[in-house]
Amino acid sequence: MILTAINGLCMAIADSVPGVSGGTVAFILGFYDQFINALHGLFEKNEDTRKESRRYLFQLLLGWGPGMVASILLLSNLFTKNIYFMSSLFLGLTIVAIPFIAHSEKQLLKKQLKHIPFMLIGLAIVVGLTSLRSASGSLETINFLSLQPLHFLYIFLTGMVAISAMVLPGISGSTVLLIAGIYIPVLEAIKQLLNFNFAGLAGLITLGLGILLGIGVSIHFIRSALKNHRSQMVYLVLGLMTGSLFAIVMGPTTLAEPLPALSLSSFRLFGFLLGIAVLFGLEFLKNYRLRGEQVA
Repeated sequence: MILTAINGLCMAIADSVPGVSGGTVAFILGFYDQFINALHGLFEKNEDTRKESRRYLFQLLLGWGPGMVASILLLSNLFTKNIYFMSSLFLGLTIVAIPFIAHSEKQLLKKQLKHIPFMLIGLAIVVGLTSLRSASGSLETINFLSLQPLHFLYIFLTGMVAISAMVLPGISGSTVLLIAGIYIPVLEAIKQLLNFNFAGLAGLITLGLGILLGIGVSIHFIRSALKNHRSQMVYLVLGLMTGSLFAIVMGPTTLAEPLPALSLSSFRLFGFLLGIAVLFGLEFLKNYRLRGEQVA
């Protein structure tokens, strides 16, 4: 139970930042299939399966919940005040995660080189959406404290897409929120809620409803695709992760008061190295757990 809660904590940290997703962390730590099966089990007809799925997901939530709250309280200030440091950290996380995923699936990828175009598709999706967001001056910054009717629909749909990305190893749900221009507003609204300011609650509820529907719609598709078309999905994931590097670089342009995109002059080497260290720390945690299981 404690180990599962720690896994949930690691997922929460990843889910809260643009770059790698909680699904990627689950993949690196070796419990992704169990996580996906548990989500899928919630919709099974067998009561024992649903009960076991609820038990496992509750244990994950024991770590995920506090981890997400702590991350948001920290990030809401860090991201706006130290945007280039945080963007550099996210780059380090993501760049190292790509070879981790590729290495874990190297035998499959070598045998299915014909599916490389799926990597290009994933790359094009993220770069295209990020470019569209950056190039369109008509996309206003959304303030959760004063939402218009169409904003609720936009937030709802973004939540559906974000949770699908969060569950899938690759691009994180936070990156989707970043591309959509509501990452900072969501952090600020949650921070205000934790300070008992409920002005942004309607927007957060709307986002939550989109997330719930997104889970119900996407989980069967993702599980089936990974089972029956694994090589295509892994290449797609690698493409999404590679494309998210561009989204992270463009992250400063999505602030309420836009800043220039990350460049060589604004790049922070220490943040980048810290991101790399976090991923290697996760790999160490995985190996430590595996050694413990072998001894047991």
